[in-house]
Amino acid sequence: MSRQAHDLECTAAREAWWEKVNKSLEKHPERKAFKTDSDYEIERVYDVLDLETFNYQEQLNWPGDYPYTRGIQPTMYRGRLWTMRQYAGFGSAEATNERFRYLLEQGQTGLSVAFDLPTQIGYDSDHPLARGEVGKVGVAIDSLVDMEILMDQIPLDQVSTSMTINSPAAVLLAMYMAVAEKQGIAMKQLNGTIQNDILKEYVARGTYIFPPRESMRIIVDIFAYAGKMIPNWNTISISGYHIREAGSTAVQEVAFTLGNAIAYVEAAVAAGLEVDQFAPRLSFFFNAHSNFFEEIAKFRAARRIWARLMKERFGAKNPRSMMLRFHTQTAGSTLTAQQPDVNLMRVAFQALSAVLGGTQSLHTNSRDEALALPSEQSVLLALRTQQVIGYEIGVTDTVDPLGGSYFIEKLTDQIESEVLNYIRKIDQLGGAVEAIEKGFIQKEIQASAYRYQKEIESQERVVVGVNRFTSSGEQPIDLLKMDPATSQRQVERLKEVRISRNQAKVAETLNELRRTAQGNNNLMPAIFEAVKAYATLGEICGVLRDLFGEYQQQIII
Repeated sequence: MSRQAHDLECTAAREAWWEKVNKSLEKHPERKAFKTDSDYEIERVYDVLDLETFNYQEQLNWPGDYPYTRGIQPTMYRGRLWTMRQYAGFGSAEATNERFRYLLEQGQTGLSVAFDLPTQIGYDSDHPLARGEVGKVGVAIDSLVDMEILMDQIPLDQVSTSMTINSPAAVLLAMYMAVAEKQGIAMKQLNGTIQNDILKEYVARGTYIFPPRESMRIIVDIFAYAGKMIPNWNTISISGYHIREAGSTAVQEVAFTLGNAIAYVEAAVAAGLEVDQFAPRLSFFFNAHSNFFEEIAKFRAARRIWARLMKERFGAKNPRSMMLRFHTQTAGSTLTAQQPDVNLMRVAFQALSAVLGGTQSLHTNSRDEALALPSEQSVLLALRTQQVIGYEIGVTDTVDPLGGSYFIEKLTDQIESEVLNYIRKIDQLGGAVEAIEKGFIQKEIQASAYRYQKEIESQERVVVGVNRFTSSGEQPIDLLKMDPATSQRQVERLKEVRISRNQAKVAETLNELRRTAQGNNNLMPAIFEAVKAYATLGEICGVLRDLFGEYQQQIII
């Protein structure tokens, strides 16, 4: 049968089916309008006519082959499962180290470090602005001493470590390297990721220190230095997760993340780096939200777009430069304080979408995170969720099991088209940095967040336990309680470090950092030496604050 005859037959069959639908609707009207989180209308059914222009090799191809829509490895999880991480960090380095070792004993395969707010914005624990925040939402790291305690008895040559740190990422990476050096581990054996994605901080999180252009200098310096010193380290995790948590749609999450990624690649190329020199170590970080099929299509579209951008826009030759490797975290913004056990189901389905979408690494949120930092019991359940998906339910037995689904492929194409429209708008504004400075990205996210919240308030969007299916008299669950003495102990240890170190050596290394920052040389060697001399995070960031200044966020209306 010719393609034309086939399409005519399908069209006739579709029209006959529609007659049945219309009769059914007279008796049983549909309960609502159906759409994805990105506001795409969802059709009743999808068929071959929805993919009339579909080209298998150009849009799908085989797993492990360009444009990597079906995954970046030929056998995906049949060879090795994703890295199972649980984001952890609270109070002291000792307490967090204990949690890390517990999780590794329970089968976790990678560490993911959460830092407290003072650490994230480059202040020591005894700074006036740190008061009341030390150890609250992550671990406090003031000096190399804290990093040594944090990584005590952890085999850094065997464990992949992800650090969610941005503006002071260079300092925390240097501390990690110094601990490895003290443990006698070769730098080439280190494996992990620093987030190091400052652009999304200006639009979604706010833990920035320096202005955008000075921040971009530091990031490019990390690319160049790490590429030579720690070749197996991911030098950046370009994050859509926080963009989504701030209220963006799935399309905006991918578009703004890839827009930022383009800016990083352009900055590195402008600094003289060859694209295939640094691009293989770029990684990404996405959110697994609640609209199950849209999330799967989102991950597939992101891989395809990135492959084409790197090949066609930047002339990459190395296939690894074109492979979008990403970590996924389930959506914290969807967790509810009401009926927290329901969060277990939300997390399981979100994690499943990440696996079906081909993630390389996964963190599953804990049921109690809308109320407090996760308890040991809750974090274990979250890890077990990943293990059930990986070992029990069969979704890892074949590669890209939803590939070829009319719905998934149509949705993947729609997301790709809309993402490219956004990237064109960002290019017209002069790139991601300019788009941020003009408030374009912030406004787009704000509008989407407002629409989403209005849908919840009107019950157009159902949130179980919040606006429907509520219950009274809920039983409280055991929550993790922080030791109120943690902050004081951290300040006392910091004081001891300052007394016991070689003050002349500290002053020498900080002066060298200042001289380097005033010129054009790479900052990382000077930061590494300062860290090894036990200069504190606040002292190192203080030198750069003096020279680069601090960024002041504009109010976007």
